[in-house]
Amino acid sequence: MPLNRRKFLKKSAVTGAGVALAGGAAAPAAQAAEMSKGSRPVKRYSLTVMGTTDLHGHIFNWDYFKDAEYTDAKGNAQGLARISTLVDQVRAEKGAPNTLLLDAGDTIQGTPLTYYYAKVDPITAAGGPVHPMAQAMNAIGYDAVALGNHEFNYGIETLRKFEEQCDFPLLGANALDAKTLKPAFPPYFMKTFRVKGAPPVKVAVLGLTNPGIAIWDKAYVEGKMVFPGLEEQAAKWVPKLRSMGADVVVVSAHSGSSGTSSYGDQLPYVENSAALVAQQVPGIDAILVGHAHTEIAELLVTNEKTGRTVVLSEPLCYAERLSLFDFELVFERGCWKVESVKATVRDSKTVADDPRITKLLKDEHDIVVAYVNQVVGTATETLTTVEARYKDVPIIDLITRVQEDVVKAALAGTEYASLPVIAQASPFSRTSEIPAGDVTIRDLSSLYVFDNTLVAKLMTGAQVKAYLEYSAEYFVQTAADAVVDPEKLTNANGRPDYNYDYVSGLSYEIDIAQAVGSRIKNVTYGGVALDDAQQFVFAVNNYRANGGGAFPHVASAQELWAESTEIRTRIAEWVTEKKVLDPKEFAAVEWKLTRNGTPVF
Repeated sequence: MPLNRRKFLKKSAVTGAGVALAGGAAAPAAQAAEMSKGSRPVKRYSLTVMGTTDLHGHIFNWDYFKDAEYTDAKGNAQGLARISTLVDQVRAEKGAPNTLLLDAGDTIQGTPLTYYYAKVDPITAAGGPVHPMAQAMNAIGYDAVALGNHEFNYGIETLRKFEEQCDFPLLGANALDAKTLKPAFPPYFMKTFRVKGAPPVKVAVLGLTNPGIAIWDKAYVEGKMVFPGLEEQAAKWVPKLRSMGADVVVVSAHSGSSGTSSYGDQLPYVENSAALVAQQVPGIDAILVGHAHTEIAELLVTNEKTGRTVVLSEPLCYAERLSLFDFELVFERGCWKVESVKATVRDSKTVADDPRITKLLKDEHDIVVAYVNQVVGTATETLTTVEARYKDVPIIDLITRVQEDVVKAALAGTEYASLPVIAQASPFSRTSEIPAGDVTIRDLSSLYVFDNTLVAKLMTGAQVKAYLEYSAEYFVQTAADAVVDPEKLTNANGRPDYNYDYVSGLSYEIDIAQAVGSRIKNVTYGGVALDDAQQFVFAVNNYRANGGGAFPHVASAQELWAESTEIRTRIAEWVTEKKVLDPKEFAAVEWKLTRNGTPVF
């Protein structure tokens, strides 16, 4: 049975952080193995640390947008119900008292399930529900979880309520109170493993989160919390943990390993700095990596000061993988030493759901399935993305209209309120459809398949025109007298559909008979030729705002506003408020393909 972690928590006299002392009778595998080394016996101990990351609200192997079991081309399976089965297997193999279960953050955002219990039936309401992720993770028996940046998406009140509902600590050594500069969450977790016939093994887990929270969730954290760099705080805390007797130090870091940042020079800290922490900070044995949504079974990094190898592992997001760090320790000269660490991953598709977890959360799951299938409006006609790659179609105009309205409301009363707002959107899917008649939340959510959020940037007319010119590279150059095959007209040089943008609010032509760099023609705003010096507020998704697709000017442009609510959620809210989805209200043919001035379609 999983331990109730909360009853083991007590305050550290040194830091005030949550510290766990757990133990009890040792399983056979926990007994110190003795091997001869000359005339002296050598005591050894094996420890396994398991880790997940970027769960993003996935408990079931279910796609709420398709209202069906989750499937993909690689046969992956998702959800904590699968992870629970893998964890049980590992505990049976290794001996449950010799294991530790961690997560590296981004837990309470990402699916309609998490949205529902943050916004529709919020956990913060008086007598409100227990968050499904807290229920599942408590039942599985997580020991500690690092804060992810998406933990802050619904505000600090929601995060604190979630923290209260968890039987494990939420760790964030670099999430500091803005006034006192002391940790706003427990920086670390410690667990003592009893070993028969030998001194106990003390394991410390340091939790680090992403500095980008200061940008991405500025509205919630400004003036309340600050988020210094991971390397800086690891250098502060790791020596403390060692001085407190930690034999093993594991870092759970919501930060990728690439050494790159998506936010340019807006912060002096690196966004994806897990490998830098391993390289620069002595005393770390292993790092559970998160945030990047990539799979790294094992990455070996040499610490530049000690020459020791630090082992990193990042399991795939959405509970598709479970990382395992297998430690071998040896007792020498009165203390335990880490002799070796090996990291591997286990695949959720190789096991079945744990019926204990699916039964536990069945009611919440059924409620959310019903919620996403509820009718929120009526469409006067069918809207589809079938021709969206090469025609200005109403369904994409819906996205840009929603983005415009959200940004206008956000900037009301500011110095930028009088500037015109334009917006970008891409034809993500070739098959999305909002049927005539009843429209469900699921219909609207499936239109915007990515978890993108909204950002407002300040751009000039000249910069917007350059942006459009770059976007127009998506089309294959087609002579004026050539036959046009729509299926061969796009994706020039392999450019994907999501890297072609509409821009609303302007009127323009894309002359595909012309060479790249000279295709944008007759650009007007308000019926007159575009003024290169005119300033616009450009409503863009965060992927594009951070440089995704390498569109010119936008990443370096001044950011006026940003939020963490997904654009697809904003679309659903907009239609729910309007009730009737009529293209006459939001659609306009603002761009068209031409050849030497003659429309292609």
